[in-house]
Amino acid sequence: MAEIDPAFLALPMRRLADAALGRARELGAQHADFRLERIRSQGLILRDGRVDSARDGEDLGFAVRVVHDGTWGFAAGVDLTPESAVRVAEQAVEVARVSRPVNSEPVELADEPVHGDVTWVSAYELNPFDVPDAERIGLLTEWSERVLAADGVDHVDASVLQVLENKFYADLAGTVTTQQRVRVHPELEATAVDRSRGTFETMRTVAPPAGRGWEYLTGDTWDWAGELARIPEWLAEKVKAPSVDPGRYDLVVDPSNLWLTIHESIGHATELDRALGYEAAYAGTSFATFDKLGTLKYGSPVMNVTGDRTVEHGLATIGYDDDGVRTQQWDIVKDGTLVGYQLDRRMARLKGLGRSNGCAYADSPGHIPVQRMANVSIQPAPDGPSLEGLIGGVERGIYVVGDKSWSIDMQRYNFQFTGQRFYRIENGKLAGQLRDVAYQATTTDFWGSMEAVGGPDTFVLHGAFNCGKAQPGQVAAVSHGAPPALFRGVNILNTVREAGR
Repeated sequence: MAEIDPAFLALPMRRLADAALGRARELGAQHADFRLERIRSQGLILRDGRVDSARDGEDLGFAVRVVHDGTWGFAAGVDLTPESAVRVAEQAVEVARVSRPVNSEPVELADEPVHGDVTWVSAYELNPFDVPDAERIGLLTEWSERVLAADGVDHVDASVLQVLENKFYADLAGTVTTQQRVRVHPELEATAVDRSRGTFETMRTVAPPAGRGWEYLTGDTWDWAGELARIPEWLAEKVKAPSVDPGRYDLVVDPSNLWLTIHESIGHATELDRALGYEAAYAGTSFATFDKLGTLKYGSPVMNVTGDRTVEHGLATIGYDDDGVRTQQWDIVKDGTLVGYQLDRRMARLKGLGRSNGCAYADSPGHIPVQRMANVSIQPAPDGPSLEGLIGGVERGIYVVGDKSWSIDMQRYNFQFTGQRFYRIENGKLAGQLRDVAYQATTTDFWGSMEAVGGPDTFVLHGAFNCGKAQPGQVAAVSHGAPPALFRGVNILNTVREAGR
């Protein structure tokens, strides 16, 4: 296991926590927690093999959150002295006092065991921040030049985003956690331009972002050489592919596309704060309301969905959340029925659901923790078929690979999604690419049409760095795993015709 960065450990986190929590206790807080964070992020973008932009940023500070007289209070600071920590604790309590007259729901938190003084580090081999700039640029340059050399490729964009996140947490109950995790997101996109028609097509890698280190880009976890070698031929085929005839088709959806449908139609819909209306002003509500827990037929009997903040290399994986809760895995949909939600300590207590499942998160020291998404995943069937087996069961259909654009309503119910590549399926065989495809459905109809899912060997974690929520807005990284899955009779739109072109 990697070790926590000594530069972070050298910060006066324990002295600051003692000062802040001691003052919050003196002022009568029923609960108080202290969080010191350092978040480093680097982004590198190459355009046609040359550096287009590079950035390196760091966010360092601390926050104090209290429950005082049944009301939340929060304040943050950047001056890392005990005196400043005391002042911030006083500000947090004052915020609670001022807010108390307008608080109609006294804050109570679900019980959580005290976790002592614990350390957690994510699973990776090489911290990407230890890799010299020249080496990172050199790798992306080599990738770009390899794809640019192919016929039919006019432009190539290559990028990598990497994050190192350190958190120290302490609360009045006695939980103290020190944590570190890294994540990387490499990507390459090739473009072919048809100058005679003034149009273009693109083809992007489907390699997912991951909670891994730099070894992800140089090792054998992902077949980078194989994918980069095939991008030009996939792009050339897409340029010449016929436009889809709209109608009803059977679909085999690859994990590289299905993850985003999971994110939008399951992940957000089963955040309990959203289902209860707490996100209505910004991100909307959910059709999966609390009264439907245990009864809503979310999908077919082969649909089993878990929330998981422990899965190795997941983007939302952490040892302990920002409520001091040890993270877990749990069921959200079981045999097609809604059986659980994503919870923080307040939401769990509010609806009498027992212990939190560890979904509190703040994206910076300047933001208060809110309930955020876990790694929400469709589980494979223990004896499920291969991808080829799923395709072999389709007479007339479409195989969908890679994510692209999406649209879903504010209740997470009506949606349409496109993708990177679409292949005709004829009599159980792939029969060339199609263009201009989008699949459209309601959430329950779509998941209800899922007839089969692949076996454990077909399961892949995909995800994104940029899930947005809350006011002020926060951004979180999250993974979604899935096997390929077979859906029957899904409505297919022609995106060009739908756009009136």
